[in-house]
Amino acid sequence: MFLATNVAILVVLSIVFNLLGLEGILAENQVDLNLQALLVMSAVIGFAGSFISLFISKWMAKRSMGVQVIDPQQLRNDTERWLVNTVQRQAQQANIGMPEVGIFDSPDPNAFATGANKNNALVAVSTGLMQAMSREEVEAVLAHEVSHVANGDMVTMALIQGVVNTFVVFLSRLVGFFVDRVILKNERGLGIGYFISSIIAQIVLGILASMIVMWFSRRREFRADNGGASLAGRHQMIGALKRLKANASDQSVMPEQMAAFGIHGSKPSGLRALFMSHPPLEQRIAALEMGSDSRGI
Repeated sequence: MFLATNVAILVVLSIVFNLLGLEGILAENQVDLNLQALLVMSAVIGFAGSFISLFISKWMAKRSMGVQVIDPQQLRNDTERWLVNTVQRQAQQANIGMPEVGIFDSPDPNAFATGANKNNALVAVSTGLMQAMSREEVEAVLAHEVSHVANGDMVTMALIQGVVNTFVVFLSRLVGFFVDRVILKNERGLGIGYFISSIIAQIVLGILASMIVMWFSRRREFRADNGGASLAGRHQMIGALKRLKANASDQSVMPEQMAAFGIHGSKPSGLRALFMSHPPLEQRIAALEMGSDSRGI
């Protein structure tokens, strides 16, 4: 489905370029630009960063969050035993491989899941979450994170990021060539007009691309909430979100690279709301109470 979507995008883009006569305009201005080769190069650049981040996501999470992974063979206390058993049961229900389970030291009640695939993931909770919530509520949070893994959200986010990165690189380079060769009439390689205009275009397009990625990120939270309700019970999932709402700070203390994978995010307002990785907890609670997981911002 992902490959078919991307092929369709490439076909439509080629048709649009031909209808607009873009290649003809470039040729008339003696611009020798191979759009297909540029698109392939952009895809390589665009997807490389996304997939590298995906494959090292567990390592990054452990390092940046200071996650202490629980060894199932050397459980030190009842809390560790309960966490491992709960995640193991939910993973079996969700038909995924047993994730690693960890705890990280943070007063902020939060949790996250990450990993390159659904059978090689990490689920971690903060010490603040364990202190602020009952076990029933923590169970619902764990179910939410296990649902993220079962839904393949980490992989999907990497793929979507790769797609938008590709078009940001491609279109920004195209703008640079157009400005440099067609508007400024530069005929000696790539001039300063290309570099300045392509950098500006990449910044602007990158901002727009981030809005698209964050829109999807918000959508997937509703799906994970619904999955958590299926694994742990709708009442428990609603209770956990209400507890988060009562105890969470206005700003998440998780590093930026991990924020999108937490159970909740910060609470920006105005235009900054378009860059939220999570919907407001009020909307998520309302969606569960109405029995819906399809709402977005």
